[in-house]
Amino acid sequence: MTRATPSRGWVLLAFAAVYLIWGSTYLAILFAIETLPGFLMAGVRYLVAGAVLLAVARARGAPRPRGEHWRSAAVVGVLLIMLGNGGVVWAEYRVPSGVAALLIATVPLWMVLGEWLRPGGRRPGLPVFAGLLLGLVGLGMLLGPDALAGGARVDPLGALALAVASISWATGSLYSRQAPTPSSPLLAIGMQQFAGGAALVVLSGLTGEMAQVDPSAISLPSTLALLYLIVFGSIVGFSAYMWLLQVSTPEKVSTYAYVNPVVAVLLGWAFAGEAITMRLAAGAAVILAGVALITLAPRLRRAPGPAPARGTGAAPVLGPASPRR
Repeated sequence: MTRATPSRGWVLLAFAAVYLIWGSTYLAILFAIETLPGFLMAGVRYLVAGAVLLAVARARGAPRPRGEHWRSAAVVGVLLIMLGNGGVVWAEYRVPSGVAALLIATVPLWMVLGEWLRPGGRRPGLPVFAGLLLGLVGLGMLLGPDALAGGARVDPLGALALAVASISWATGSLYSRQAPTPSSPLLAIGMQQFAGGAALVVLSGLTGEMAQVDPSAISLPSTLALLYLIVFGSIVGFSAYMWLLQVSTPEKVSTYAYVNPVVAVLLGWAFAGEAITMRLAAGAAVILAGVALITLAPRLRRAPGPAPARGTGAAPVLGPASPRR
């Protein structure tokens, strides 16, 4: 049976969650890794969030997933969570945060190119390309040459890790749109997070992080930050992101990569006393103009042929259960 089209209100709420909550996770991750190893922290974050979503989905009557569902969940988990999120965590120890923000903000470009080059993909229109360019220009204004590297040479391994993380995140996002998933979106998202978290925990063990953990040294701010990342960054934010990939277009969803740094700057001003300069204000304005171009581009409404299969039209995690079909 044809799935219901999601309401505009749910779509806007999901975009707000991805824009605002993921913008706030920069600060939360900073506090979390002060006394927690990076890979282990990220692994626990996604393992717990995934387990919670799996339990909720099964309690709401979701059928047991098949083997092909677990295989696709493992692919998404490795691409998005282990390589994508884990690559950023590892790179943050080697490169300045300005460089990390700029390189990760290339995700929209990789997603648009991937959507274009895939079999049966569609060529983006000029407004989308213009929006992507404006977003990158705005990030350059936001960060500035002095903020990028402070005059120091950028660590090549860190930069390579961020490039791999960006491409991996874009690839996993596009793959998830067509991968076989359970009928319950909540179950699918829980499986993806659980698989990715498990992969990160294994990676933490292989890199020797677990041997460095001292429970008595874990601070209260790190613990609270981890809880925030589990509840808001993963259960709410990540779930909203994966749902949007099914009901919206890759270029629109990927605009979070441009908006998150703006949100991070505003939070720094509001809670850490960081000044907002004219350069920051101008860069934020250019970024938002690029986002507007991408989201308002009418090219998809004129695209010939049937639309690609959407995984689900159900409401996101915070909404009511979808009607049985």
